[in-house]
Amino acid sequence: MNESTLNRGARWLRALAGQQPDGVNGACVQYADSPLGGETARFITVAPDADNRFPRARDNVVGLEQGWRLAQAVRDVIDADKASGTRRPIVAIVDVKSQAYGYREEMLGIHLACAAAVDAYASARQAGHPVVALIVGPAMSGAFLAHGYQANRIVALDAPGTMVHAMGKEAAARVTRRSVEDLDALGEKIVPMSYSMASFAKLGLLDELIGDVDADAPSDAQIARVRDVLAQKVHEARGDTSGLAHRLQGEAAQRTRAASIEVRKRLAQQWDAN
Repeated sequence: MNESTLNRGARWLRALAGQQPDGVNGACVQYADSPLGGETARFITVAPDADNRFPRARDNVVGLEQGWRLAQAVRDVIDADKASGTRRPIVAIVDVKSQAYGYREEMLGIHLACAAAVDAYASARQAGHPVVALIVGPAMSGAFLAHGYQANRIVALDAPGTMVHAMGKEAAARVTRRSVEDLDALGEKIVPMSYSMASFAKLGLLDELIGDVDADAPSDAQIARVRDVLAQKVHEARGDTSGLAHRLQGEAAQRTRAASIEVRKRLAQQWDAN
């Protein structure tokens, strides 16, 4: 793959893992094993694949093949480390525009492919592998659910082009019959509607927002700083046995997700009562 055609995810895979294009495994799903914080980690990303046999999945999206290959890349780590006392970290580098829906994808079970990826990441986390997601571009819709959202820790670059949302601005504008400008204005008042990473952080779902990093052409110092953050989050994840519960325990979540927390509390009370 020509360096000029790489998406952010593939660029950051090479930057963080120190791999040249021919040293990275895979096409639409690429991964490499490389040192991180004194141990070996597996870095995984979804990349454009111009030759993919499914036309809707030739960009950096999660389709049928991407879902199954993500699951394979993660489960290979689980199986390889099962007999040892060490569970290596897994870093999901997230730059995914959407899930690749189409007639063939629906008929062949894209929901199963995406579910396989979700299950693999969750299984890795529950088996003791620290899973960290690094958002370097868009993290959209079901693609983010399949690749990144199951992580123990989620960090993101505070840079243009990074966002987490259910759908793109243009599509959301069409569905809600509003202009993009109107959506931006609403996002300033209603946190879940915002497309900015700073607003997403207010929901308590983001563990760190990394500023002053060029997402497209990072310097060596910026790459080193991101690696330090990843190593720190791996260390935190190893010492946290609460799973994903910390997402509702932080100050930001307590403030902006109070209703969600109360609903969960009441559901747990009713469940335990029965």
